[in-house]
Parts: sequence; C-alpha cells; structure tokens
Amino acid sequence: MRWVPCLLIVLAVPGWADTVVATRTIRAQQIITADAVRLDPAVVEGAYSDLAQVIGLEAKFAIYPGRAMMKGSVGEPALIDRNQVIELIYENAGLRIVTEGRALGRGAVGDRIRVMNIASRTTLFGTIAPDGSVLVAP
Repeated sequence: MRWVPCLLIVLAVPGWADTVVATRTIRAQQIITADAVRLDPAVVEGAYSDLAQVIGLEAKFAIYPGRAMMKGSVGEPALIDRNQVIELIYENAGLRIVTEGRALGRGAVGDRIRVMNIASRTTLFGTIAPDGSVLVAP
C-alpha cells in the first residue's frame, strides 16, 4: 500500500463579528430603542453582538455615543419605582393577606426589594411579581 502525503493548509482568518454601539447618549433608567444603537464591525470582548439583545431593555447607567454596549450595562425594565404604592401579598399555609405598601427601592420582575407596610410602618423584603405586586415571605 502506498501512502500519499497529504498537505493541509489552515489559514488563520480573523472571525469578524459586530458589536452593538450607542449612537447617542443613553441615560440611566432609559429604555433602549432601535434609533439609539447600531452595529459596528468590531470585536469587543464582553459586548453585545446583536441589536435584538438590547432593544427594549433599560440602561443601568449612562452609556455615551460610540461606546460598546457591554453585558451588564442593561437589564430588564423596572416594573416598580421607588416610593410607588404597591400591593403587598403574604401567603402561607392557605392564609393570604393583601395590604398596601410603599416600595423603598426600584426593580424588575423577580427582583427583591425593600417595602414598607403602610398600615404598620414595618419594613420588609419582597419579590416583585409579574403583575406588579410584591410577595413577602415569613
């Protein structure tokens, strides 16, 4: 049997990727719209690479024009704002208590925030539910 030497040539070609970049100043707590971002042909480690990943999210801090949108700089939009009157719900073993409260923090669905029971002035921690109420646990 005769062996024919094979020559494999592997060319190192840089992989081109896009990076999401701000087109204008995006203030903290502002919802990101399609006109506020664009794709630049660059590779930035830790940055978003698709516009759909950031549009509709909320900026956690100010992002300036020409800067890459880094992961961790945006998050889900807040459902509850500080000082907002909210519904507090306590459920345990078939018992359900619903009362008014005041949010002492700001957050999105699933976030834990401090709240105050308006009737008793007691400060509690609770988890934000999808309907905007806050579930407190024993």
